[in-house]
Amino acid sequence: MKPELSVVIPVYNEESGLSKLFDRLYPALDALGYSYEVIFVNDGSRDRSAGILAEQYRLRPDVTRVVLFNGNYGQHMAIMAGFEATRGDIVVTLDADLQNPPEEIGNLVAKMREGYDYVGSIRRKRQDSAWRTYASKAMNRLREKITRIKMTDQGNMLRAYGRNVIDLVNKCREINTFVPALAYTFSRNPTEIVVEHEERSAGESKYSLYSLIRLNFDLVTGFSLVPLQFFSLLGIGLSFASAALFILIVLRRLLIGAEVGGVFTLFAITFFLMGVILFSIGLLGEYIGRIYMQVRARPRYVVQAILEQSSAEDNQST
Repeated sequence: MKPELSVVIPVYNEESGLSKLFDRLYPALDALGYSYEVIFVNDGSRDRSAGILAEQYRLRPDVTRVVLFNGNYGQHMAIMAGFEATRGDIVVTLDADLQNPPEEIGNLVAKMREGYDYVGSIRRKRQDSAWRTYASKAMNRLREKITRIKMTDQGNMLRAYGRNVIDLVNKCREINTFVPALAYTFSRNPTEIVVEHEERSAGESKYSLYSLIRLNFDLVTGFSLVPLQFFSLLGIGLSFASAALFILIVLRRLLIGAEVGGVFTLFAITFFLMGVILFSIGLLGEYIGRIYMQVRARPRYVVQAILEQSSAEDNQST
C-alpha cells in the first residue's frame, strides 16, 4: 500500500546514536496516525551503522527500508537516493543525529496539509557553536542576495516536500547540488516554520570547515551566475581605473617630472590586482569543474543493496 508519508534519513557513522533515534522516531510517527515509511540511506559508514540499520529493518520491515551505498557520496547524494526510493505524497528529510527532534515531523506535515508543497524549518535556538551559528547566518544573507533563494536557515535539513516537488527533483541528474535549494526552485507554494533544535545525541558533526565551504560553493555556483557576472563587471571597472591611473601618471611625469616615491603604493595595487585575478580564476575553475564532472556522466552514487519487503511479502502480511 502506498504510504502517505515518507521520511528520508541519511546515515554516516552514527552507530552511537541510532538506537536513540529509533526510540523517538517510530513512536512519533505512529502517533501521527498516517501510513508511513522510513528510508535510511547508509552513506558508506565505516562503523556498525549498516548492521544496526539492517537489524532495525528486521524488527520493523513493514515501515522500514534501508538503502546501502558502496561508498561515501555525501549527505545530499544520500538524500537524492532516498527521494528516488520514496512512495509517499509527503516526504520529510531528517538528520540522524537527533538535533532535529522527530516529534517536529508532525508540525511539518500539518503545515503541508494547509496546501503548501515545500515547508522549510528555522531552528528556534541553535545548539551549534558560536562560529558555526554566525558563519551560517552570514552565508544565508550572502546566498539569498546571489541566488534569490529564500531559506532563512539553509543548514537545517528538517524539511517537508510535496510529491510534485520530489518528482521534479528526481528528474535532475546533477552531480553536485544542494537539495533544499533545488527543491525550492521547483516549489509553487513554499513556506517555513520554526522548530526546536537539540544538541547531538552522540558522536560529532560530520561537517568540517572545509566541507561547509565546499557545500556553499556548490550552493552558489549551482544556482547562480552572479559570481561570474560580478567579476566581469569588476574586471571592466579595474580596466577603466587602470587607464585613468596610467593617464594620471603620464600627466604627473610631464608636469612635475620623474618621481621616486610611490613604489610601495604601486606594489600594493599590483598585489591587489593579482589577488583579484587569482580568485576570479579559481571561481571560474569551480564552474568549469562542475561542467567537467557533469559531462563525464558517471553515476552519482552506487547502491550496494536495498533492504525492503517484496511485493509477495507485502501480500502475505495483508
